[in-house]
Amino acid sequence: MKQDARVSVHGKRSQQTLSVVLIGWLMIGTAVLAQESTSGDGSIPQPPSSMATDANEQREVADPEPGDENRETQEIIYDRVMVVGSSTSADRVPGSAHFLSKMDLEKYHYSDIHRILRQVPGVNIQEEDGFGLRPNIGMRGTGVERSSKITLLEDGVLIAPAPYAAPSAYYFPTAGRMESVEVRKGSAAIKQGPFTNGGALNLISTAIPSAFGGTVNLSFGDHGTVKGHSHAGASYDHFGFVVETYQHQTDGFKDLDGGGDTGFELEDYLVKLRFNTDHDARIYQEVEVKFGRTDQEGSETYLGLTRDDFDRSPYRRYVASQEDRIDTEHEQVQLRYFVRPRDNVDLTTVVYRNDFFRNWFKNESTLGISNGRILDDPLTYATELAFLRGDTNSPDDAFALRNNRRDYYSQGVQSVLGWRVEGKRVSHGLEVGVRIHEDEEDRIQEEDLYAVRDGRLVLTTIGLSGSQANRIGSAEAVAIFVQDQITFGRWSLTPGVRFEHIETQRLDYGRNDPLRSGANLSTRENEIDAVIPGLGISYEISSDWSVFGGIHRGFSPPSPSSREPVEEERSLNYELGTRYRQDSRELELVGFYNDYDNLLGADTASGGGTGSGDLFNGGAVEIQGLEASFSADLAGSDANARVRIPLRATYTYTVGEFRSSFETSFADWSPEVTRGDELPYIPEHQLFAEIGLTGRGWSTFLAASYVDEIRTNAGQGVIPENERIDSHFTVDVSGELELFDRYRLYLQVRNLLDEAYVVASRPYGLRPGLPRSALLGFQVDF
Repeated sequence: MKQDARVSVHGKRSQQTLSVVLIGWLMIGTAVLAQESTSGDGSIPQPPSSMATDANEQREVADPEPGDENRETQEIIYDRVMVVGSSTSADRVPGSAHFLSKMDLEKYHYSDIHRILRQVPGVNIQEEDGFGLRPNIGMRGTGVERSSKITLLEDGVLIAPAPYAAPSAYYFPTAGRMESVEVRKGSAAIKQGPFTNGGALNLISTAIPSAFGGTVNLSFGDHGTVKGHSHAGASYDHFGFVVETYQHQTDGFKDLDGGGDTGFELEDYLVKLRFNTDHDARIYQEVEVKFGRTDQEGSETYLGLTRDDFDRSPYRRYVASQEDRIDTEHEQVQLRYFVRPRDNVDLTTVVYRNDFFRNWFKNESTLGISNGRILDDPLTYATELAFLRGDTNSPDDAFALRNNRRDYYSQGVQSVLGWRVEGKRVSHGLEVGVRIHEDEEDRIQEEDLYAVRDGRLVLTTIGLSGSQANRIGSAEAVAIFVQDQITFGRWSLTPGVRFEHIETQRLDYGRNDPLRSGANLSTRENEIDAVIPGLGISYEISSDWSVFGGIHRGFSPPSPSSREPVEEERSLNYELGTRYRQDSRELELVGFYNDYDNLLGADTASGGGTGSGDLFNGGAVEIQGLEASFSADLAGSDANARVRIPLRATYTYTVGEFRSSFETSFADWSPEVTRGDELPYIPEHQLFAEIGLTGRGWSTFLAASYVDEIRTNAGQGVIPENERIDSHFTVDVSGELELFDRYRLYLQVRNLLDEAYVVASRPYGLRPGLPRSALLGFQVDF
């Protein structure tokens, strides 16, 4: 039955490839007809080029462009809902803020959020599958595991499947279809939550264009990779729309023992509709509705390699992972209402709903022994390792493959009232927001047992539904914030406070009640109230230089999964920085210090634990570091220069250590944690550097990234080999050529030097990063 499913996937991939090509050519034809039928009066404006020749022009184009008549209104909406708002807004934030524009994303045509975020300082990343489908992202030393310690948003709305009840989930928005990306640390604590220790990451989807227009982008590359991204839309007096699809499929870059692909297929669809009054109406009103659906099927595994096997063949996959696969379905609906009753008063309200299903069917253990233990100690478990490799036939029921089946939903309403008051000497930008939210995780899991026969997995026992997990975790939350941006002279003060009231519940039906009759039901409930104050200050030394600083309370709520009482994660966060902006030169330096009263750890399967989701109190922790970013045009500020040489570099220094000693069963913290132990999975040094060469109708960019070695368990001193992921250095290159008006050809090569490097050693053995991979694409803007 599993083999039939694989054949059907291959058939579906062939159909999907054909559909991508047909959709692309259909939209190209539409573009040509639209061009022929349009007069030369500029009614269909030229799209912004991804090869801007001036840094100031880049900042200008990077801002949202829903239409000239309504530009001010849209900027207000972005300021209310988004994390940063625009590239120009980032310069005014009294804290660390970064805005990656459409042009920043198009330089390399990345679909991997890890590669996108490398150019932002202060972001900690642990790769996993080589494609960025299940990211592990932290900020300023927070845990990276499943991005569960940052506030993750799409278009300013919580997008994790159950951000309060189960934040360590397996859905992440499709980065390849995004128009821009925002990162805000420290000062994000007041407006964005519930996770305020590190910061907020917001992915902004394609905006409704100001006139009829769109894009068709088709690319083909190594490992049977096919990508298609197309969107089209228009705006009229009282209506606007955009429709979009993103398709991505690949056979994968790993070599599965016994044959078979190790890739995935992803389908993403999005529709936005906007209805609005006249732009000059006395009370302007606007309603935007957004519908989205994402499906993914992947032949992915947690099972890695022993160190010796990795050194011999880093892209190998053992026989025991033949049946491992993940299937996900995600649907989202957002309705946003904006009203501006007065010139200085506005209200933005968003109602949202997200539904997510996933099942990761994957190998958990061999002969009852964790695969992690086997791969960490292959001499002791030589017999089990031979079964994993398929070197010898195994007894029946040797392998336990678990259906990690879970359903999620999250829904809520959030509203922000803005009031601007301009005085002779002092101005106020007051914001008052409220969010009423609820979410749920429903997991019912079982294990099927397999044996290996002549290099193939064979099903030997079917598991009983719910025999591995049968429970529902839920959360209800009310969040309120008040923030005022006070400006006087060269000073800007931004005081604010956030309040979170959270109620969580866990209903555990036991492993012998698949119908959930309640015969063995156990219940856990928790209630948390948190007050999160903050203050940001900035001062303009001159028109080019400014300094800023802030102090904010950090907070992360515990999920309802814990067997033992746990406290919320708390910290006090400080930052101090400076910015310099002049012509094409930009510089930002920020120092930060996060003082944790209590750090939480979680028992997750991806972290090498049992997957129970239980939390652990980690006690006091100190994390500190430095963030630096610099950009310039080496060709100078001459607007008439025929060639530009853009340069960008970022650097992050982070150190974190436990300030108390304790015992724990959390996989990443070792059985005993001693005061002074360094936190795991935090590289001390990270460096990104990029240089480009651009002219009229062409561009080329080269980016280099260095990530320092990291320890996989808490400890001190020299990192033992079996607890170390070595440092790695990768280089990406891209080039783009404008063939003729609005038609572009591009080439992208990732990992140009073809370095074989380890991205993860948890939960089961070493896994590799993406090898050298080329992608050739063609884009049409209309």
